[in-house]
Amino acid sequence: MPHIVIHLSGQPDAQLTRRTVDTVTELTQTVLGKKLPVIAVAVQYIADDAWFVGGRSLAELGKSAFHLDISITDETNTKAEKARYFREIHAAMAALRKNLHEVSYVHLIDARAAAYGYGGLTQEYRHQQAGV
Repeated sequence: MPHIVIHLSGQPDAQLTRRTVDTVTELTQTVLGKKLPVIAVAVQYIADDAWFVGGRSLAELGKSAFHLDISITDETNTKAEKARYFREIHAAMAALRKNLHEVSYVHLIDARAAAYGYGGLTQEYRHQQAGV
C-alpha cells in the first residue's frame, strides 16, 4: 500500500511522468513511511482545454495543474504527517510544473483496513497475521 493516481494537465510527457512518479514515490516513503515494493502509481494526462478551474480552462489561464489521490490504511499516519505530505507534494509539483495553479489538489483517502488490500488479502488480515 498505498495506491496513488495522479492526474496531470497537458499532453503526455514521458520525462515528466518519470520525474513525477519518482518524486511522489520518494515523498510517500519519507513522509508517510510507506514501503516501496507496495507503492502503486498510475499517471493520467488531461488536456489543458479539458481541465477547468473557476469556469475557465487551464489553456485560457496559461496554467498547469495536478490532482493526486492516495489511498492509505486508516490510522497508519498522524495528522501532522499528512499535513506535511500535502505541503511537500504541492511544493514538489510546483517545482516540476510550469505555472502551477494553486487549485491543484491532494486527496488522501484513509481506507479502513478491512476494506482495503492487495493480492487478495485485506490490510486487516495482514495486520492480524503480523501479530501486531
